[in-house]
Amino acid sequence: MNDSGLDEAIRAAGGVTELARRIGISQPSISNWSRVPAERVLSVEAATGVARTVLRPDLYGEQMDRHDDIDVARTQEYALLAVLLARAPDAALLKRIATLRGDATPLGVAHATMARAADEVGVEKIAREFFDLFIGVGRGELLPYGSYYLTGFLNERPLARLRDDLVPLGIERVEQHGEPEDHAAVLCEIMAGLTGGRFSATVEQQQQIFERHLAPWIGRFFADLEAAEAAKFYHHVGVIGRLFIEIEMEAFALPG
Repeated sequence: MNDSGLDEAIRAAGGVTELARRIGISQPSISNWSRVPAERVLSVEAATGVARTVLRPDLYGEQMDRHDDIDVARTQEYALLAVLLARAPDAALLKRIATLRGDATPLGVAHATMARAADEVGVEKIAREFFDLFIGVGRGELLPYGSYYLTGFLNERPLARLRDDLVPLGIERVEQHGEPEDHAAVLCEIMAGLTGGRFSATVEQQQQIFERHLAPWIGRFFADLEAAEAAKFYHHVGVIGRLFIEIEMEAFALPG
């Protein structure tokens, strides 16, 4: 029987197969776990947004300092955005989102508002909303790709430059993954991996990826998502994404 932390990670990822893909190991390996191994905790956290304190409370229960808290919060935010932009949330994810709480800050209020929306929306309705926004008949209302936002076309130079910058970090597209690396969901997943330790990178390398490949366009994408005609639940995703990216931009602009 799996422990609750592992079960939570599997649910957040959308299944054992998807969790295995995200952390780069085989599905049978995860099927053999009884809990998340100590050496995999940071990778699973980065890939799913489930905090290390939930995954392995025996290792991380009361040992985190403020710096750790901030990095965990950033990792969870990026991971949540990645999941929501990659596919329509299922009932389990909606139930988890409905438990979110927020403080009085704009981002905190946005989380609480999205939690209320998740508690009210049905799975079929949100699947249709996701289809209309990102897939559509021919194309969705929005095209969440860096190349499109920066050049007006898909698979252009911004994607090539991103791939060049990912090579030194050992990050490459998995063959069976359908979306290119400049998709908003993939970029958020990459940032979750960088901030959470799944990918080995310095703060300077994190900043380089963010400033070159997210900052020039992804805030506009989230603003467009916030205002999209088809966006009901995803209006709240747009608000959270826009506010979070603004915070990231301000933080990276601070002197080191």
